[in-house]
Amino acid sequence: MAKPVLLKISDEIFKETEEIISQTHVSRNAYINQALSVFNKLNRRRALKKRLQHESGLVRHNSLELLKEFERLEDEIPE
Repeated sequence: MAKPVLLKISDEIFKETEEIISQTHVSRNAYINQALSVFNKLNRRRALKKRLQHESGLVRHNSLELLKEFERLEDEIPE
């Protein structure tokens, strides 16, 4: 179900948008919906990147300790 929304857009953005939709023959509504969809995906990716960086930082110390332990085990293996 579609929700009606009232937007205030700067003159510059409105003019640019009108030029693009006239060239692409896409309705203003479809164009705005597509733009919001792209922006939502971008923001979800940014949030995921931030969360992964945070979680990576939490396990970094454990990963380094595990790597050191493996290196010690390799050093103990007779050739």
